[in-house]
Parts: sequence; C-alpha cells; structure tokens
Amino acid sequence: MDADRARELLQAERDRLERVLPSLRHEDDGEESDVEDPANLATDTYQDEFDEGRRGDLEAQLEAVERAEARLAAGTYGLSVQSGEPIPDERLEIHPTAELTVDEERARDEGWPASGS
Repeated sequence: MDADRARELLQAERDRLERVLPSLRHEDDGEESDVEDPANLATDTYQDEFDEGRRGDLEAQLEAVERAEARLAAGTYGLSVQSGEPIPDERLEIHPTAELTVDEERARDEGWPASGS
C-alpha cells in the first residue's frame, strides 16, 4: 500500500477514535433527591459500565493505530507482524490497523497456529 494512503487511513481512524472517546465520560443526570430511584441508579450504573467497556475497546483501537503508525515509520506497514507475509491492500483499506493476514487472524481466533497467509 502506498505510504501516503496508509497515513491517510490511519489519520482518519485516529480522528474517529479521538472524537468518540471524550463522549464516553460519566455525566451526572442532575437528579437531586434524598432518595435515589433504584431504577435510575441501575440505569446509570449499567450505562457507566457499558461506557467503560466501550472506552477500553476504543483505547485498545487507538493503541493499534499507534502500532500501525510505528510500522509505517519502520517500513513494515502492510506486513504481518507474525509471519512477515503481505497483508492485501483491500484488507488494509477496510481495517488499516490490521497486524495479521486474514488466515492468521482466523487461526488465532480459533486457537490454531496459522498455516501460511
């Protein structure tokens, strides 16, 4: 993949993540009562936990962008970090932070060693 196109894709991904992350901060609903409504408290707790999990996922994605940018700077962007095999440009267009070929990722997800690209 062309380095300029890779930079463009990674910057777009970084921008998307940095735009979404601040929106996942806890916001007080402004209710002021001596007795908390249990349903409201449960909803707030659920939403806080959901947002925390989503924030963790987005932070992990941002770390993947940083790793991809480092590979781009090192000249290894577009190569599997596991095997060194090329990752197809079509995959990088869809998933610019891809670190593995499709077969390697599938094997990892299934718990089997990859057998090539």
